Amino acid sequence: MKQMADLLVCGHVVTMDKGQEFRNGAVACAGNRIVAIGSEQELLEKYNVAKVIRGQKGVVLPGLVNVHTHAPMSLLRGLADDLPLMTWLQEHIFPVEAKLTSEMVHHGALLSIMEMIKSGTTSFCDMYLFAKEVARAAETMGMRGFIGEVVYDFPSPNYGELDNGFHYMDELFAEFKDSSRVTITVDPHAVYTCSPDLLVRLKGVAEEQNTAYVLHLAETSFEVAQCQEVHGASPVGHLDQLGVLDSSVVAAHCVKVTPPEIELFGARGVKVAHCPESNMKLGSGVAPVRAMLDAGVIVGLGTDGAASNNDVDLFGEMDMAAKLQKVHCLDSTCLPAGAALHMATCAGAEVLGAGRDIGTLEVGKKADIIVVEMNKPHLTPMYNAVSHLVYAARGGDVLHSIIDGRIVMEDRKLTMVDEHELLAACRQWAEKLTGRTC
Repeated sequence: MKQMADLLVCGHVVTMDKGQEFRNGAVACAGNRIVAIGSEQELLEKYNVAKVIRGQKGVVLPGLVNVHTHAPMSLLRGLADDLPLMTWLQEHIFPVEAKLTSEMVHHGALLSIMEMIKSGTTSFCDMYLFAKEVARAAETMGMRGFIGEVVYDFPSPNYGELDNGFHYMDELFAEFKDSSRVTITVDPHAVYTCSPDLLVRLKGVAEEQNTAYVLHLAETSFEVAQCQEVHGASPVGHLDQLGVLDSSVVAAHCVKVTPPEIELFGARGVKVAHCPESNMKLGSGVAPVRAMLDAGVIVGLGTDGAASNNDVDLFGEMDMAAKLQKVHCLDSTCLPAGAALHMATCAGAEVLGAGRDIGTLEVGKKADIIVVEMNKPHLTPMYNAVSHLVYAARGGDVLHSIIDGRIVMEDRKLTMVDEHELLAACRQWAEKLTGRTC
């Protein structure tokens, strides 16, 4: 007697599990879990399937994991380009963010999540204001999110004075403690916006809640020089002196880190969110990813926010990450395609502490799966699926997206929201926020 399955996803299956691929393969799902992987023929013989999806020459792989975003900043896309980071932040972004409302954040988050789903991302790690609205947007879209409220010493446009921020975090943890797809994190903004006492206090909350401690770290030369002047140590050294560097830390950017600091990351289990396109656009520099990997540091890929990238497409990020390390190291072999794809899938899941559930296609794991359509001029012929995914495919080539066993995009059409209505609403909110016609 045949077994029952809700969904069969067919194509050239790239599992990201020990390099295993199935050329005419399939992934069977029941509920929100993967129950079998193998050839399409054998799975069709074994299972009665409620629905079958495939693509023309489609490649099936784990959903991508974006380990550093500011999703609502989609409303600020293109607002202030071609500026140094601190000028961009202090003279343009912070003043506009002071005008944000919860409704604006909600719609901006919906917009970024829509863009992520349509470009193959099924999980994202977000730090921003009005985090409840980001988390609610993730649930509305069926997205998997690791989400925290950004905290700093000065008053927030969301919660006001700092003590209110801790109450807000308590509410976040309480509201989403039973969510199957939203995990709440603790998010100090950076060493230049958080006092030593605040950094330590927030680490205590992360330990109490057994969750990730997410912050920007060592992004620019200015940040390093300022930290040396104020605290007598580099940003990494400052955190080490405070006793907060451990395996719960997800450090975004890490452009200005030294070889001893990289070794410290490896020894302490610190995870890194690498954002190559944002670092390039803001002129911050090139993170020494090859050295981090050699030291055993787990490195995932992030897009940063759409205001500093200017998209949240991880396919572009994979391509750029691989090529940027090659030119930085003057070595065409230093970050091959397989390593870049690993960063966007398995390693991203490990960065977020979710490797047991997502990041690879394996029996028992969550059914977070995408199908990339390969029957296109820029993807023909296909000698090597992994190489094509990194160097030739684009976010717009993603045909289907499945998260937690639910089809959230089929044949490029979202199933959870009206795209045209959302785009129109976001244009209106952007005009109210900035006073500019969009």
